Amino acid sequence: MNSSFFLLTGFSGLEQQYHWISIPFSAIYAMVLLGNCMVLHVIRTEPSLHQPMFYFLAMLALTDLCMGLSTLHTVLGILWGFIKEISLDACIAQSYFIHGLSFMESSVLLTMAFDRYIAICHPLRNSSILTHDKSMTIGMAILCRSTLLIPPVIICLKFLNYCHPHILSHSCLHQDLLCLACSDIRFNSYYALMLVVCTLLLDALLILFSYVLILKSVLAIASQEERHKSFQTCISHICAVFVFYITIINLTMVHRFGKHLSPIVHVLMGNIYILFPPLMNPIIYSVKTQQIPSRMLRMFTLKIY
Repeated sequence: MNSSFFLLTGFSGLEQQYHWISIPFSAIYAMVLLGNCMVLHVIRTEPSLHQPMFYFLAMLALTDLCMGLSTLHTVLGILWGFIKEISLDACIAQSYFIHGLSFMESSVLLTMAFDRYIAICHPLRNSSILTHDKSMTIGMAILCRSTLLIPPVIICLKFLNYCHPHILSHSCLHQDLLCLACSDIRFNSYYALMLVVCTLLLDALLILFSYVLILKSVLAIASQEERHKSFQTCISHICAVFVFYITIINLTMVHRFGKHLSPIVHVLMGNIYILFPPLMNPIIYSVKTQQIPSRMLRMFTLKIY
């Protein structure tokens, strides 16, 4: 094999069952693409949803859609037998998109927490604080933050010497590529740690702080019915936050402390990290946000009749 290519093993040892394994994975990818496209279509075509809360939801759906697309060709390609290896350049590009989109999702979830804080703690000023122009500015800031901080650590991957066996599982995560390198990886390790602290960890702390303020404001409401109503508006976002951060924590724990575990566990956790949030977010928001399922139902009813 050429030194600039990496062998993709997938679920090593289960090659004879790939045709069966491909069925649930194909279904999951179809649900990810269909669910997030449906959310984007509903928000775009329904005028009543043209407000900041749903703009941020559209950004979340677009991020999840791109995350699914970034790994679809390698994961399904391995299971269907179309792909057995990936070039270093393609691997680096995939790593950039996976980690960049992960940081983008964290930023969007933080912005949605800020939106919930404004809506509950300052309801009279909500429309004046989060205007359409400010929402666009926030969106551009999220895009810049997620795309401009990662290139230094990703570009360095191009110049590392990979002397260990060129074997990857299903996709190109930064930490997996570092494990194959024999060069000095201190810059990549320290810079990646700094990125995680300044993005994922900081965002998680700010989301937690925003909900402390929200909880304080809600508990000050005299009416129990109004309290319940205020909490209900946050349920979808809280579920999305838990889904996102739990998958990251699980993947980190497996990489850090699961060296003794079967390679299949590592592959499975990597796929959960990439696919579980994009799969669950459309379901969460469709169940908990009345406007989206009602608009979907109306759209399908019009097509039938």
